[in-house]
Amino acid sequence: MPKILVTGGAGFIGSHVVEALLARGSVPVVVDNFSSGRRENVPAGAVLHELDILDTSFAELVAAEAPEFIIHLAAQIDVQTSMDNPVFDAQTNILGTTAVLEAARRAGVRKIIYASSAAVFGEPCYLGIDEEHPVVPLSYYGISKHTPEHYCRVFHNLYGLDFTVLRYANVYGPRQGTTGEGGVVSVFAQHFLRGTEPIIFGTGEQTRDFIFVDDIVEANLQALERGSGQICNIGTGIAASVMEIHNTMQEVSGRHIDVRLEPARPGDILHSYFQIEKAKSVLQWKPEVDLREGLKRTLQAVGVPVDCQ
Repeated sequence: MPKILVTGGAGFIGSHVVEALLARGSVPVVVDNFSSGRRENVPAGAVLHELDILDTSFAELVAAEAPEFIIHLAAQIDVQTSMDNPVFDAQTNILGTTAVLEAARRAGVRKIIYASSAAVFGEPCYLGIDEEHPVVPLSYYGISKHTPEHYCRVFHNLYGLDFTVLRYANVYGPRQGTTGEGGVVSVFAQHFLRGTEPIIFGTGEQTRDFIFVDDIVEANLQALERGSGQICNIGTGIAASVMEIHNTMQEVSGRHIDVRLEPARPGDILHSYFQIEKAKSVLQWKPEVDLREGLKRTLQAVGVPVDCQ
C-alpha cells in the first residue's frame, strides 16, 4: 500500500480516515498540532508527528516521510471563530494549505486530497447545489476554504501536483466536537446523554445536507485514485431539517427531550443540500449510511442506548 500522510489526523474526520487506511493495510502518517485533535483518537499502528503545518520543519518532515499522497484535513473549522479572528482563520486555512502544497511539490508527492466545504457557496441560488453553483461565501471561513482550491489548481498546472477537492456537506458522527458545520448533531447527542434541553435557533425547519463520517472517509479513499483535477460535492443529496434530527434522535433513543426555540441568528441560511451526481460518476462513490442509522451510531458513541432494530 502507498504511504499516505494525513494532516489533522487526530481530529474528528482525520482519525476515521486513519482507521480506514490502517484497515486497508496502509501505514498512515499523521501530522497534527492537537489544537483540536486528540491524541487518543490516533489508532495504534499510525505514525504520529505532533507538528503544525505552518511550522518551518513541516516541509522537512514531508520530504523525510516521502508519502505518495497527502489527505489534507487540518483546518480551522468554526465559522464564528473565522468572524471573530479572520487573520487566524486565513493563516490556518489559506497559508496552511499553501504550505502543505509547497511541501508536497518539493517532496514529489503524487496527489493531494483537499477538504473544502459547502460554506464556499454562501446563500444558495438553487437547490440541489452542484459544482457549477456560484461561489459567494458569507463568512471568512467560506473564503478561507475556497481560496486554497485555486492554489490546488495552479500547483497542478505549474508543477503537475495532482489533486482532488472534496467539498463536504454537514459531516457528523462519533468523535465530533460541538463546533463547526455539522456540530448540531454532536450538540444534540450531548443533550440526549445528559437529558437536558437543547436550543434551536429559528423554527427548526431550516435544512442541511447531513452526511455521516464513514461516507466522507470512503470519498477520500476513492479520491486517491480517481477524480484527478476535479472538484466534487460530497453529501447525501437529501435535505434534513434540524427538527428532523432532533425527532429522529428521540425515536431511536426512546427519550423525550424538549427543545427551546430562540430567534433565528442573522445570516443563517435557511435551506441547503447538494447535488452529488458528479461524485457518483467521477469518484464511483455514493453515500451508504442513511440519517437514522448515522444518528444511531452517533448516539451510541457517546453512550446513549438506542433501538438496535
